[in-house]
Amino acid sequence: MTTDRFDRALASLRGLAVGDALGSQFFVPSNLPALRGRELPPGVWQWTDDTEMACSVLAVLAGHGHIDQDALAASFAERHDFDRGYGPAVNRMLRLVREGGDWRALAAGLFDGQGSWGNGAAMRVAPLGAWFAGEPERAAHEAERSALTTHRHREAVAGATAVAVAACLVADASGPPPGPEELLTGVLELLPRSAVHAGVGRARDMLDYGDVATVAAVLGSGRRTSAHDTVPFTLWAAARHLGDYEQALWATAQAGGDVDTTCAIVGGIVACGPGVPVPAAWAGRTEELPAWLPAVPAERAG
Repeated sequence: MTTDRFDRALASLRGLAVGDALGSQFFVPSNLPALRGRELPPGVWQWTDDTEMACSVLAVLAGHGHIDQDALAASFAERHDFDRGYGPAVNRMLRLVREGGDWRALAAGLFDGQGSWGNGAAMRVAPLGAWFAGEPERAAHEAERSALTTHRHREAVAGATAVAVAACLVADASGPPPGPEELLTGVLELLPRSAVHAGVGRARDMLDYGDVATVAAVLGSGRRTSAHDTVPFTLWAAARHLGDYEQALWATAQAGGDVDTTCAIVGGIVACGPGVPVPAAWAGRTEELPAWLPAVPAERAG
């Protein structure tokens, strides 16, 4: 039912937003001692473009039941807040869409026609995976459609697909929860040949590694903000900490790198698990989700 899909996706979105907002605090030098001691920095924590775009993904799913690309691109452009930390290429693209530009041509024209391989399509997509829990092929397809509104490079698409499928598998309550190796194997089965695929394969091979710094040094932690430098590590962190939101986020944050995005991805995936709450103390320090986000899916409205 759409109501069940919405509730699952909203739980993922809340996990994503708290992770995003917490991670963003560790770009503030005075908060680094708190990170080293695994202590919460003072609130209120503001979320970034990761959450703002994820809210558009959920809003489009709630209104259409699938990714309507025109609606999604329009929502991204309409809700775009320059101060949320968007990259310069996306800032310009969304401004041009608001001014009447064609998102298809603009996305295809980025970076000399190669399209962006950044991690922006992956950072926002976990709630989509939760929406399509139990349907990994559908989640992969819809994730590709969501990615292409802004990111045309195959690595960016593969990164979004990987995150969506992971969230989809974690959110599926029809059977026992996947183990770490089972989760990453399920993701690999639906990924095209790509650097992201190779990275997720390495992540699976490193599931027995306990040292986060070593894993991040091999897989990357988003320092280059590319999909293939971000997604493999986040899937490793999520797989290693399924069922434990707090430990998942601390491990992810302590790796450094693009911390708001890595924590958003991991938080969105881990929070998909049935009965995996976001700690109340963490949620209480996080900025509220935007008022424009639908409170109910279309079938409940009215």
